[in-house]
Amino acid sequence: MKLVFIHGAGSSSLAFYYQLQHFRNSKALDLPGHPNGRPCPTIEQYLEWVRGFTTARRYKNMVICGHSMGGAISMLYALRYPEEVRGIILLGTGARLRVHPDFMQLGRDSVDDDSAWLENQMAYYPGVAKDMVQSLKRRSKEIGPSVELNDLMACDQFDVMNEIQNINLPTLVVCGDQDTMTPVKYADYLSENIPGAKKVIVPGASHFVQLQKYKQVNASIEEFVASLKN
Repeated sequence: MKLVFIHGAGSSSLAFYYQLQHFRNSKALDLPGHPNGRPCPTIEQYLEWVRGFTTARRYKNMVICGHSMGGAISMLYALRYPEEVRGIILLGTGARLRVHPDFMQLGRDSVDDDSAWLENQMAYYPGVAKDMVQSLKRRSKEIGPSVELNDLMACDQFDVMNEIQNINLPTLVVCGDQDTMTPVKYADYLSENIPGAKKVIVPGASHFVQLQKYKQVNASIEEFVASLKN
């Protein structure tokens, strides 16, 4: 099976550093604009880019794991092209991703001076190793606030609350118990409405659960993938 990781808004493949170290032959994508190229304006267009990427490389037996906006892309993949996917893993995400206006205003205000925006970015990573945080900071600066703003606007339009009951694939839902951006109630909704979905709530983790508590997250992913082989 091929594990494919899809990052969230304004993020990059670096968000899955510990998963790439653990799961050999896995792939974490850098979506357009993160930092190279131009970002896609909608989740649907990101989906088609991801599908083009995976199809061109002839990935088979894919398990798609998406964080935040990447989770939105993963859900759409499962809804639109279920025959191409073995299962999906949804990290810190929701069936609807409304974004607080303050986050988008910060992006608009940071075009000429990204210092406040960059400081806010670093607040996402409590409990993450310092050297990892420095790498994430450098990558965030490369990507920039305008790309994150683009992504947040795309997320704000995303809503599959009335569709997720049609997802007919094995699904794992993972959320940190301290996540305020995509709180536990979002994970509850996903697990209650996607048939057969399994939910894992990780204690002591916030939005970047896969970086903060990577051992627990990796173990949950490993167990889920193993269940697909049975």
